[in-house]
Amino acid sequence: MKQTYIVDGMSCNGCRTNVENKLNAIEGVKATVSLDPPQAEVETEEPITIEKLQEELGTHYTLKNKSCYSNEHQASPIKKIPQKAIKGAVYYCPMHCEGDKTYDKPGDCPVCGMDLVPEAVTEKTKFTCPMHPEVVKDQPGDCPICGMDLVPMEPKENEDNAAYDKLVRKFKIAVGFTLPIFLIAMSDMIPNNPIYKIMDLKYWDWMQFALSIPVVFYACWMFFERAWRSVVTWNLNMFTLIGIGSGVAWLFSLVALFFPDVFPDQFKSHAGTVYVYFEAATVILTLVLLGQLLEARAHSKTNSAIKELLKLAPNTAVKIIDGKEQKVAIDDVEIGDLIRVKPGEKVPVDGSIKDGNPIIDESMISGEPIPVEKNDGDKVNAGTINGNRSFVMTAEKVGAETLLSQIIEMVNNASRSKAPIQKLADRISGYFVPIVVLVCVITFIVWAIFGPDPAYVFAFVNAIAVLIIACPCALGLATPMAVMVGVGKGATAGVLIKNAEALEKMNEMDVLVIDKTGTITEGKPSVEQIISYNSERSEEDLTMLIASLNSSSEHPLAHATLKYAEEKNIETKEIKNFEAVTGKGVIGNLNGDELALGNQKLMEQINASISDELAKSVKQEQEKGKTVSYLAINKKTIGFVVISDKIKPESKTAIKKLQNEGLQVFMFTGDNEATAKAVSENLGLNGYKAQMLPQDKLEEIKRLQNEGKKVVMAGDGINDAPALSQANIGIAMGTGTDVAIESASITLVKGDLNGIAKAKLLSHKVMRNIKENLFFALAYNVIGIPIAAGVLYPVFGMLLSPMIAALAMSFSSVSVIANSLRLKSIDL
Repeated sequence: MKQTYIVDGMSCNGCRTNVENKLNAIEGVKATVSLDPPQAEVETEEPITIEKLQEELGTHYTLKNKSCYSNEHQASPIKKIPQKAIKGAVYYCPMHCEGDKTYDKPGDCPVCGMDLVPEAVTEKTKFTCPMHPEVVKDQPGDCPICGMDLVPMEPKENEDNAAYDKLVRKFKIAVGFTLPIFLIAMSDMIPNNPIYKIMDLKYWDWMQFALSIPVVFYACWMFFERAWRSVVTWNLNMFTLIGIGSGVAWLFSLVALFFPDVFPDQFKSHAGTVYVYFEAATVILTLVLLGQLLEARAHSKTNSAIKELLKLAPNTAVKIIDGKEQKVAIDDVEIGDLIRVKPGEKVPVDGSIKDGNPIIDESMISGEPIPVEKNDGDKVNAGTINGNRSFVMTAEKVGAETLLSQIIEMVNNASRSKAPIQKLADRISGYFVPIVVLVCVITFIVWAIFGPDPAYVFAFVNAIAVLIIACPCALGLATPMAVMVGVGKGATAGVLIKNAEALEKMNEMDVLVIDKTGTITEGKPSVEQIISYNSERSEEDLTMLIASLNSSSEHPLAHATLKYAEEKNIETKEIKNFEAVTGKGVIGNLNGDELALGNQKLMEQINASISDELAKSVKQEQEKGKTVSYLAINKKTIGFVVISDKIKPESKTAIKKLQNEGLQVFMFTGDNEATAKAVSENLGLNGYKAQMLPQDKLEEIKRLQNEGKKVVMAGDGINDAPALSQANIGIAMGTGTDVAIESASITLVKGDLNGIAKAKLLSHKVMRNIKENLFFALAYNVIGIPIAAGVLYPVFGMLLSPMIAALAMSFSSVSVIANSLRLKSIDL
């Protein structure tokens, strides 16, 4: 039996692994644990109590029944940081260090130390970290792992800029006090320093100390809080290095000011005072604050695609009540309501047209710029824009069930997920800070022993420069920023990515398997003709029998026959003992006769006889690419129905494009051999398999994978779901069933093969961007740290000021985000 539990107390992947190992150690238990959402799926041979599971977990983690939660993504509450809250706002860490956790008060992330940022959101809004999506909180704040500001998991159309405005205010204060400190320190480079005529150097040092207090203890105090928390929790990050570097410089200066006699002469100036570094500490902190400000501004642009999607959702609708039109809030629209959509208005919910012939602009969802003409019964989606004709629609999906809402949710989930390549960056980051601290210590020792006079001053300054220039955040942001922008770009082009892993893997695929109906073809089959081979049965009789059998079927071919009967004004009759035989057809009883409608496999299953003349006629139709279903009465075939499904105009060019990109394209279809061959030859496919049952498709994909192939499967029906799940990447056509879409990793809103080419191109561009980001981040640190340590001094006499190092560090993360934003301009 299976049971799902909420797990409180997990904050990182290590916690997740620990919980999973403890649960799997219990005899008869098989458990899978996830951080987002924080839950455990437990499968047991025999019933086991939650108390028993909790006993094995200990007190650090808490299991709770999932039914206790109204929202399955509800994260466990954590201790709130006691600061003044902004009314109506919740707070989160932009690095998502603790998954979906959010806070109702401001503060900073207990894992990474970054500011929790506020946003006026609903109670269900969650906040996460752009570098650590497993961090989810109920309120904004900063990430407990890396210190970055948490961002909302579901960005709002009009975001609250309180966090950014607060950073601006602090930056202005920091600049206002740091600038005079910098001028005082730099004035020493002026011959016959004029400020010494006003008062002596030691008094100017006291002035620098006084001016530094607001910078250190107000504007930039958050950096030291994050640094301290990072050491206590041993989640070492960028703020660890900043806190140590600038903190040591400021404390050194403080001791030098109050107790100058404890320092050797090497640390003293010509005036007998000890060199102080208040200007270095404050300038470093101010530049880091500038970097945070620029990063917050740049980061807000990475989820612009989601914000644009949010703008599509209208707030009101015109509902027809008792024949009168009434404007209501969108939340008041219910399934079955009649909605009037006027020219130029957005469609408020998903539904079908009841009265009217509008032209709908669907470009915002499908990515296709050409408006689509709709007729009675056609589907329309929320967020699309009506042309110049008013129409009435019936609401069929509202709220979170609409396609637009599902797109937004899918984009949100995908942008928070981790790509496998991120594991490389995570492994490097785990060793990064300790290595930098070690390099800092070595730098100090080498300069103190071998450096020129004053050796200790050189050693001190260069050691601080090493700490300040190192930037693990640039490395951590390389992947999530590219994924977030790439997923958003895909959404605007009608390519919905379920997770970052699918986006990465898509670039590696070498075999594409596609279904025929609804994938290659339009998925709108129509009956061409019904042929009778029984003199006692007319075409009208066969039409009635075929439509009656199909009246209980959901297959697209069944709908085609029902529509055909309706056009001929032929009524259906009630069928007894109806049964759908997967991949073969349907059977049932009518007036004591056993009826069967389906392919040759179904005829063989029921031992129905087929005359040579009938078989020859069927083959001729199949060789034209038509789909044919036999009709048998009492195990004797009496005729057949010919159904055609037009090949989509873009299928041939799309397949050629995919083949040019190195993909082998195969078609797996449940249709007959002759039809499959005709379609394959028409499209120039690499191969095909006909008369495939769902399990046949599944086994064939397994065979390809065993040969070392990386398979991407595209389909749209329920029968495609097993194969979609088995494939390395499953792609569902947006025109298909919910089951197919749920089983797939990528969904194409428009449902054509060009979308696969777009997905592959997007994957290629995103992976290249990630590699560029990783290279930039690694190269920056590999080059910058040795320069800061002073390797150029023996040859060029060059040293890197800690202030220049701080400026370079601040812009490194911004550069990674800026490079990721280039993905918004790619042409899909």
